[in-house]
Amino acid sequence: MYGYHGKALVVDLTSRTHRWDAIAPDDLRNFIGGIGLGTLLLYRYCPPGADPLGPENPLLFVGSPLVGTRLTTSSKFAVLTKSPLTGFIADSLSSSHLATELKKCCGDALIITGQSATPTLLRIEGDALEPEKVSVRFEDAAELVGMGAAEKEATVKARLGDPRYRVACIGPAGEARVKFASISNDGGRQAGRCGLGAVMGSKGLLAVALRGYLPVEVAEPDTVRSFGRDLSRRSLGAATEKYRNLGTMANVAVFNRLGALPTRNFRESTFEGADRVSGEELHQNHLHRNAGCANCTIGCERILVTSDQRNKKETSKGGARMEYESLFALGPLCGISDPDIVIRAAALCDDLGMDTISAGATVAWAMECYELGLLTRADCGGIELRFGNGPALLQVLEDIGHRRGIGNLLAEGSRAAAAHVGRGSENWAMHVKGLEMPGYEPRSLKTMALGLAITPRGACHNRSSAYEADFSNRVDRLSVDEGRGKIAAESEDFEAVLDSLIWCKFLRKAFHDFYQESAQVYTMVTGWQMTAEELRRSGQRISNLKKLFNIREGWTRLDDTLPPRTLEEPLPNGVVAGVGLSREDLDFMIDGYYRARGWTPDGLIPEGKLAELGLERMVVEEGVER
Repeated sequence: MYGYHGKALVVDLTSRTHRWDAIAPDDLRNFIGGIGLGTLLLYRYCPPGADPLGPENPLLFVGSPLVGTRLTTSSKFAVLTKSPLTGFIADSLSSSHLATELKKCCGDALIITGQSATPTLLRIEGDALEPEKVSVRFEDAAELVGMGAAEKEATVKARLGDPRYRVACIGPAGEARVKFASISNDGGRQAGRCGLGAVMGSKGLLAVALRGYLPVEVAEPDTVRSFGRDLSRRSLGAATEKYRNLGTMANVAVFNRLGALPTRNFRESTFEGADRVSGEELHQNHLHRNAGCANCTIGCERILVTSDQRNKKETSKGGARMEYESLFALGPLCGISDPDIVIRAAALCDDLGMDTISAGATVAWAMECYELGLLTRADCGGIELRFGNGPALLQVLEDIGHRRGIGNLLAEGSRAAAAHVGRGSENWAMHVKGLEMPGYEPRSLKTMALGLAITPRGACHNRSSAYEADFSNRVDRLSVDEGRGKIAAESEDFEAVLDSLIWCKFLRKAFHDFYQESAQVYTMVTGWQMTAEELRRSGQRISNLKKLFNIREGWTRLDDTLPPRTLEEPLPNGVVAGVGLSREDLDFMIDGYYRARGWTPDGLIPEGKLAELGLERMVVEEGVER
């Protein structure tokens, strides 16, 4: 095989054994890799009703056919499990050199099951082309307990004594099973959303170290190299000058101007302190260096340092990786306009191993509870947890990461914390399906409102690119119409293919014809003929299987919604003052989305639709209309 191995390495932490399971060629073609193949494997390996933090819930690391080809932005891998935060599918992506080692020594996927009784380092070395020679070791990791993610990774590499090992690990938040803990790799990059780190921690698995040997081979190496050079040139123009210079931090000023920047727990959509935490300001006064993912020609990542670090010339100590979502969640969402606080908060989340979006949104919920008297200073351990209080933000993030005091409640996420506190606090717990909202104001971005409501993993800007319609001339972003459902469905399917091949989000505009050229690349790499229409159908198949997994785990139409605040309170200020989103308008768009998908009015998948997509063998009786 080229581009694939046709097998997955399955590791059982309970019995400390491993085996190789075959993956059929048709499954590889139909689900591609990355998020798509991971969804198929999760459906198969996760028992219905599994406890997300129990030994039966698998943790999957999945590669793609493009990994190892050196095509720009292709060094990515997917991590999937059943989310402890939502109870539904959890899928996340990360970019690093670990992706290539994963493919070399674990085949198409690493599937981790069971639960270790003691802290464990999983060490895998060898080449998947000779599976009988692959070494899988379960090593004692007691010395790693309590370390931050960066120290853990460095300690593992020093212990193994070979710089060619690549490491994925959890921080203290994962060990404490914080429901939005992340998995760190390659010097601080995160597979962040949905609580993947909590699942890894529940298995007693503190780190995974991978080292493969042989290079990845492709069917048409000369053609792949030629296309790769051309695509690399195109990628430089694909990201706008704004993103090349400022990274995604540039969104702060743009969103603020449009009234789409969620502020103080989504009470407002413009932030009076936006200039102080804008991409322009941070780039000028806090930029340490630019960075890019493995095999990336775009380089949108920015490493920032605080004023003290810069003034004392302590930049060698590193800094914080910063992009828009972290900046929004730890800045405007919490009413924080001090850039030094935001930088320190982002670095703290990365070292603790926590998703910055869920962390910031959960703290913002708590800040509103505090200001309304639902949480007291005593409840918060003496912290005055008000909007704009930077030191309080830093302290409560520490408390969450170690589950101390009020942090033990907030470590459960905003949905569970609101259910515990009650007294109406559920109305401003800003989540969908339990996953906290990203930095897009749904009342002033109506197509994105639909995308946030219906995405299987919960509120997500990466699994639906519906916001692109709102930022274009294609629709009126402040109104609704019957066409939004089709737009949302097509955007999900597009992202499903993008996330399965796996290409970077910023590369999507580098293609003249995304589906046609991606099909050609797939053929060049694997030697299997692929058409643009087959890729489109794969996107639909993957989207439907995600939904089928959620149906199996108890999904109903009531789960496709938005927080009460966004459906009951109009925006109070800025250029969108008075704009709101009614439940009727949201339901109208959801109805259109279900029709575009060919689903029932209740959002279930008819048997005929499953047969059309070749998913009928996946059917379980529960939740599927016959």
